[in-house]
Amino acid sequence: MPNETTTAAGTPREARAPGAPSAPPPERPPCAGPGPAPGKEPGRGGYRAVFAVREFRAVFAAHLLSLLGVVVSELALTVLVYDLTGSPLLSALTFALGFLPYIVGGTLFAGVADRYPARRVLVTCDLICAGCVAVMVVPGTPVWGLLALRCVVAAVAPVFTGTRTAALTDILGEGDLYVLGRSLLRLVSQSALLVGFGAGGILLAALSPRGAITVTVVTFLCSAALLRLGTRDRPARTAGRGNGSLPAESLAGARAVLGDRRVRGLLLLFWVPAFFVVAPEALAAPYADALGAGPATLGLLMGAMAVGHIGAELYVGTALGPRARSRMVLPVAVLGLLPLVLYAFRPGTAVTVGALVLAGAGAAYVIGLDQWFVEAVPEPLRGRAMTLLTAGLMTVQGLGMALAGLAAEFFPVHQVVAVSGAAGSLCTLLLALEVRRTRVRYRSARQG
Repeated sequence: MPNETTTAAGTPREARAPGAPSAPPPERPPCAGPGPAPGKEPGRGGYRAVFAVREFRAVFAAHLLSLLGVVVSELALTVLVYDLTGSPLLSALTFALGFLPYIVGGTLFAGVADRYPARRVLVTCDLICAGCVAVMVVPGTPVWGLLALRCVVAAVAPVFTGTRTAALTDILGEGDLYVLGRSLLRLVSQSALLVGFGAGGILLAALSPRGAITVTVVTFLCSAALLRLGTRDRPARTAGRGNGSLPAESLAGARAVLGDRRVRGLLLLFWVPAFFVVAPEALAAPYADALGAGPATLGLLMGAMAVGHIGAELYVGTALGPRARSRMVLPVAVLGLLPLVLYAFRPGTAVTVGALVLAGAGAAYVIGLDQWFVEAVPEPLRGRAMTLLTAGLMTVQGLGMALAGLAAEFFPVHQVVAVSGAAGSLCTLLLALEVRRTRVRYRSARQG
């Protein structure tokens, strides 16, 4: 399901085909195409058109490297803390710290994304992460130091992701290339769940936990080099216009973003389904145990939603045009959580996996929601809005997992997941009605 680092969310925009006859804005690739052929929608260049943009190739490769580094370091650090302490609680806390600091970084430091040039911010974030991970490798680093460094890396993450997302509008324009570019980064994030933990397991079999963490230092440094050498240096969005301290500017941006009814509704449409959909992932192990299944079944339950999301988003991004993607946002968002209600009947492995694949496929609504979000956010607030989106998405997923686990202490697992699906569907329906109302008003305001 959506998540920028471990399960991910995104933000598309208006769709146009590459190869515009008119001159593009300075330092941007052409993103406006000729009128569509009869019976066809614009934006059918597909993912190949996105990879044709040189700067995006650098961003994509950097994203792949840093993401794999994050996943491997999370796994290796969790193992390292357990080896040092023998405490399951501290080991679990190490993993949970990947979620908790997001809200801090996303609210207090979001202004960085608009105050400074994007390339400088991205490279600096990668270097900070590389430095933190390098200190983790030092044998004398105490456990509290490892946890503190983990928090720093997690706090930097939303600033990096928000800045990169906003920078994609400079690289790809605000049309369909941006939508598909965000989709590709999201697909990589989902694939990292399937590949990254496997790669981490292989590294831990061949190396010590500190040795595996060392590999991630290299991935962060390579990501920084790709971004420094492969992208253009563009001016900051609010250069010379910042007022007060960075936290004050960041909080002011958050108030401006959340104070807009349309933008607030779209943010919640990213966050609310993500809050509920994590329940089956959080409770996969106890549910597999209730089925009397082994590790192989647990692996299927853990990976099924990611497989559904990847397959559905590839189809939507390849086969559907911008208008079709826009039309599917609200109905797919509302229906996406309903397959989880099947848990109420305590289905076997086959039906459960099928329900999870369908729930994962429901996350493809975000490819159209991305477009609405970027259209609604004013350009000077774009970096802060994208950072807040990422921080909120990761935070609600962490809260959703924690609350699902708490509920499972008092109620059977299958009931918890089923109620999550039903309650999430109802909440998303109410939210979709609000977004629909604000869309009508937003269109009227633009036309007026």
